This record gives sequence, C-alpha cells and structure tokens, in this order.
Amino acid sequence: MSVTEEIRTRLQSAFAPSVLTVVDDSERHRGHAGYRDGGESHFNVTIRADAFRDQSRIQRHRAVHSALGPELVGRIHALSLDIDG
Repeated sequence: MSVTEEIRTRLQSAFAPSVLTVVDDSERHRGHAGYRDGGESHFNVTIRADAFRDQSRIQRHRAVHSALGPELVGRIHALSLDIDG
C-alpha cells in the first residue's frame, strides 16, 4: 500500500470525514531536503469531520498525527494539514 493510501485509510477510519483529500506533493520539492525518488515524502491533506468541531488547532493536528501513528509519520518528510470541523 502506498503512503498516500495509508494516510487516506487511517484518516477515513479514525474520523469518517465528510471531506478528505490527500495529495502527494513530493514532485514540487525535487532537489529540496527530504525529497525521495518515487515521491511519497511531501503531502497536503484537507480533512473535514465532526470530530474536530470543538477542538483547537493544536488538538486537531495532534489527533491527525495520532491517527496516522508514529511509524507512518516517521516516513513523511512534510505534512501540510487543512483541518476543520
């Protein structure tokens, strides 16, 4: 399973979002720190879920990182999150 698919699967399972987009943005970072041939190092995630409704920005980010887990987060160089409830 690709990193993109893992991110999507874990977030879908944890939050049942109404909106979830996961974009592998690695190619835009070719030649920069953390870039790997084949991509899957830089991601943009947009997620909308009721679970985030009453959470602060920090709580939302922590919840997403927790849902992804340390092993998966450790394989990602950059993760941009757009989270809303």
